[in-house]
Amino acid sequence: MGALAFLVAFFVCLLACALLLPVLKRAKAGQQILQYVTEHSGKQGTPTMGGIAFIVAIICVAAIFCNFKNRATAVALAVFAAYGIVGFLDDFIKIKFKRNMGLHAYQKIIVQLAIAVLVALFVYGDISIGDKLRVPFTDIQVGVGFWIVPLVIFIYLACTNGVNLTDGIDGLATSTTICFLAGMIALLNRELSLCESVGDTYAYSQAKDIITLCYVGCGALAAFLLFNCNNAKVFMGDTGSLALGALVACVAIFTRFSLFIPIVGIMYVVSCVSVIVQVCYFKITHGKRVFLMAPYHHHLQKKNWSETRICVFYCAITICITLVLLCFGE
Repeated sequence: MGALAFLVAFFVCLLACALLLPVLKRAKAGQQILQYVTEHSGKQGTPTMGGIAFIVAIICVAAIFCNFKNRATAVALAVFAAYGIVGFLDDFIKIKFKRNMGLHAYQKIIVQLAIAVLVALFVYGDISIGDKLRVPFTDIQVGVGFWIVPLVIFIYLACTNGVNLTDGIDGLATSTTICFLAGMIALLNRELSLCESVGDTYAYSQAKDIITLCYVGCGALAAFLLFNCNNAKVFMGDTGSLALGALVACVAIFTRFSLFIPIVGIMYVVSCVSVIVQVCYFKITHGKRVFLMAPYHHHLQKKNWSETRICVFYCAITICITLVLLCFGE
């Protein structure tokens, strides 16, 4: 079932990309490139909002292969679409007013926070998820009570912004997220065996459905990568990156794997932390920098790494971390 879902999602997204690209070109939906990113000057005007293609593909194919009787799956897709809409509004404003800034930062945070709060309350009230967290490298699950609410809110804000920051060069966020979802498939498949052995049929059904959603996501993103790899014919834009961040968060949260996000999603963490460190150090030292440029992938670019090499590096780290979890996890 997973392989078939992957293939269907791949071809649906391939078709969606082929249909969307000329529409974006006619609409002159070109990306405005930041002047200080000199390596990207040649990308000025490349169509953006390509995330629409894989959002539509994932939702349509998931409607075929996933079981919406599992509330978590339906909520995951709703949240995925909601963050995509926020990103779309941000991209639309950028294109309409020909500027690199779309929604104001406070506007994006308020909307993202509102969505995250609603999902956090759903998680806390859902008996199949509740306040339980799976601890990496063990077979232990811990209950954190009402603290699950602020944790889930933080995870959504961190993941959406983490993927958004990682989406800085051709194919980076796309390829890294494919590896993240593939890693979650491997980890959750092992979890299925545990659920089956203890007779937890509801958790088994829910985890199986989320795995299918991961296959769908991998298939759609693999097709999008053909258009997004260097030299990109289309960018996903905030439309895609915010939606993918929400998907990453949903997959982990709705299977009690929240604590695995900073491990399997280590490269998203690197993007966020590199920016925070750079900004703080710059202010403390009145102008000095830790990195040549942040996020970290831009530092590597300044070190003359090719965009393809950076993508391979990020994917390799994600895959290796997942293998460590599989080898040494209980």
